[in-house]
Amino acid sequence: MDDPVTRLDQRFSEADTQATSWAQTRQVLEAAQLSWISTVRADGRPHVTPLVAVWLDGTLYFTTGPTEQKAVNLTTNPNVVLTTGRDTWDHGLDVMVEGQARRVTDRPTLDRLAAAWRTKWDGRWQYETTDEGFHHDGGASWVFAVEPAKVLAFGKGTFTHTCHHPQD
Repeated sequence: MDDPVTRLDQRFSEADTQATSWAQTRQVLEAAQLSWISTVRADGRPHVTPLVAVWLDGTLYFTTGPTEQKAVNLTTNPNVVLTTGRDTWDHGLDVMVEGQARRVTDRPTLDRLAAAWRTKWDGRWQYETTDEGFHHDGGASWVFAVEPAKVLAFGKGTFTHTCHHPQD
């Protein structure tokens, strides 16, 4: 998502406010240390858990072990929401990325992603690329890509509700 359509939702925004720019929204996604993913279990119950995500080339990526609940959920329903932001009421920007998760297994992309993960936090996210995804001290990790179908940005302090979506 390089140049999305951006619009302010007046219903949920203060009067005389502007939409949050795509550049501001993207910066939050790039800088986030922690995100939360929402998936759906086979029986329809939601599952939410924290993880470290990487924004690269207009796509949000995350990892999970093959037997973790989110990986199990994705086998029956690829729809996800990834959320990041601040736990404050009066300042910051919360961002939600909606889309479908798909496995990533091509080595050149995985190599670039492993390098991107090494920049997170203090460099402790060290992954070795394999034909299935990543390997680390804890075992195997599958890598998933979420190409945004819609990105919502919620400004706080001065309250705004902005929607970014791909060009048609």
